[in-house]
Amino acid sequence: MKIALGSAQFGLSYGVANIAGKVGFTEALKIRDVALENNVDTVDTAVAYGNSEDALGSIGVDNFKVVTKLPAIPENISDIHGWVHAQIKASLKRLKKESLYGLLMHDPRSLSGNHAHEIVEALETLKASGIVSKIGVSVYNPADLEGISRIMSLDLVQAPLNVVDRRLITSGWLKRLANSGVEVHTRSSFLQGLLLLPRVKIPKKFEIWSALWDFWHYELIKRDLNPVEACLRYVMSVSQVDRVIVGVETASQLGEIITAVNRTNISTDWSPMACDDENLINPSNWDRT
Repeated sequence: MKIALGSAQFGLSYGVANIAGKVGFTEALKIRDVALENNVDTVDTAVAYGNSEDALGSIGVDNFKVVTKLPAIPENISDIHGWVHAQIKASLKRLKKESLYGLLMHDPRSLSGNHAHEIVEALETLKASGIVSKIGVSVYNPADLEGISRIMSLDLVQAPLNVVDRRLITSGWLKRLANSGVEVHTRSSFLQGLLLLPRVKIPKKFEIWSALWDFWHYELIKRDLNPVEACLRYVMSVSQVDRVIVGVETASQLGEIITAVNRTNISTDWSPMACDDENLINPSNWDRT
C-alpha cells in the first residue's frame, strides 16, 4: 500500500479542518488496526509532534516501518554527536522500538549551519550501526535540496505535494531523486485539510485565492467526486512517489481514504489548481496571511 500513516494528530490537535482534536488511545488503536488490515506498513512521526512518539509506543508499532524526525539543533550544543544519539535513544524508548526505518532532519536549515558536517556524520554513524536504515531530510521547499544534496547522501526525502503545490514535480527534483534511487514520501495531500473544507467553510483569509476554490468545488460537483478522493487521485498517480503520508483523526477517516485509493483511478486534469504563492502552499506562512 502506497499510503503511509501520519501521526501528528496522535500528539497534537493538527490541521485547519481538524474538529476531533488530538487522537485518543482507543481511537489510535482502531486506526492502527485498520492500517494493518490494509497493508499500510509505514508510520511517520516526529519529536516535534507533541507526544506522538509516546502514543505510538503505547499502541504498538512493531509491525510498521517507523520514520521520525530530529528537531532543530539548539545553538548552544557543542557535542553534536552526543546530542543526536541522545535524541534517537529517547525516541526509540518512547516508540518502544530497537531501530528506525528512517531518520530525517525536520529543519533543513540545520544542514546549512556551522555544524552541518557534524550532523551528517552523526546520522551516518547511526545508519552504519544499524539503528537507522535510511537517513534524509524533510523539506518545505524542494529548492532546499540543492544545498543539502551537496553535503549529504540522501536515502529518504519527505516533501509536500498536492493539487495546489506541485513544486516537487515542476522543480525537477522528484525526477532527480527517483533517478538517484532516493525514496520519496509526500505529505500535505489535503493541504492540511484546506482542500477538504466545504466552499463556505474556507476561512476568509484564504479568499485571496477564491478563483482556486471556486474552480475546485465546481469540478468536484461536476465530476461527482468527494475531495478526499480527488486529492488522493492526484498524488497517488505520481509514479515516482513511494509513500503518500496521510494524517487522520479517526479510524473511519482512514477507512475512507483506503477506499478512495482502491477505487479505479480516473484521470482528471487539475492543472488550473497549481499555485506558486508560498503564502498559500506553505502552511507555516498562514498565520501571516
